[in-house]
Amino acid sequence: MDEMMRGQRGWRELQALGDKINQFTGMIEGLIWSPKGSDSNDQHDDWAFEEGPHSDFSGPTCGSTACVAIVRNSQLVVANAGDSRCVISRKGQAYNLSRDHKPELEAERERILKAGGYIQMGRVNGTINLARAIGDMEFKQNKFLSPDKQMLTANPDINTVELCDDDDFLVLACDGIWDCMSSQQLVDFIHEHINTESSLSAVCERVLDRCLAPSTLGGEGCDNMTMILVQFKKPIDHEKNASASEQPSIEGKNDSAGEQLAAGNTEQP
Repeated sequence: MDEMMRGQRGWRELQALGDKINQFTGMIEGLIWSPKGSDSNDQHDDWAFEEGPHSDFSGPTCGSTACVAIVRNSQLVVANAGDSRCVISRKGQAYNLSRDHKPELEAERERILKAGGYIQMGRVNGTINLARAIGDMEFKQNKFLSPDKQMLTANPDINTVELCDDDDFLVLACDGIWDCMSSQQLVDFIHEHINTESSLSAVCERVLDRCLAPSTLGGEGCDNMTMILVQFKKPIDHEKNASASEQPSIEGKNDSAGEQLAAGNTEQP
């Protein structure tokens, strides 16, 4: 993805993808500057002649985290780059299936320093408060280092777990949620409302209302918030379903085998 964004042909492909999803032209270019939509006289536009990546365009200066979960039969695969997080509830206990990539982590700190960066107030070069992301190319300009050795890298951590009958639900959310609630607090909150709300989206709305700050003056609850909730087991009323057949161990409202789920948090350095 990073290599695509450094070349104009990649931008063209990303723009076409944006057009298909959002059904209007220039969605991606409206968010961040690209070679095609140059707004500077000193930027040379070779859009029509670009054959591939590695152009003079250094890439976008904003980026996004990515947290992806794939359910395949009884196996769950989670890939994460950044500080979005995947959490599973197993018998009401929260288990983190990803690690928040913050600059203070020893492995992240070591890579940042070796790449010539520094950490100030928990931020890489005093700017961005995470250590892995897609994009943010200004932190990936060392031509002598491979992508996984740059100050910021898009390389994900990948975790594979076996699902079981004790699994209740899965949550993918960005740091706007986790800054306000711990993993266990969120799991407890969802358990409190999941059997009384009419839909999973209504439960998500409850979570967002819980995290939302009362004003825009700053602090917790003022960040953007993204959340995906996947329930493995439907709530069962044992009195009404005493004679019903046994339910499958993994019955999803939102997912099927092989379906891909992703939560990302767009970052502006």
